[in-house]
Amino acid sequence: MQLFLAVRGAAIADTTLRTQAVRSAKSVCLNIAEAAGRIGADDRKRVFAIARGELSEVAAAVEMAALCGDVDAERAATVVALASRVGAILRGLLR
Repeated sequence: MQLFLAVRGAAIADTTLRTQAVRSAKSVCLNIAEAAGRIGADDRKRVFAIARGELSEVAAAVEMAALCGDVDAERAATVVALASRVGAILRGLLR
């Protein structure tokens, strides 16, 4: 949830990148929640893997916005740091 809030708070100026980053951040949260509710290990891993893919989109969108000057560098760094933490958690869950 912190990642989602950080993406929204980043206020990316480019509407296309902002929309993609917010949608992907929502998807990360929702897929993690969905996976937690799954019973089978393989099914749970599949949904965690989807969350990891969406997480990559979040980071890429924010990094692109930062490169273009469409987001404050400090806010972008916060999002990227949170994405890294969530990524580490997902890597552990996928083992």
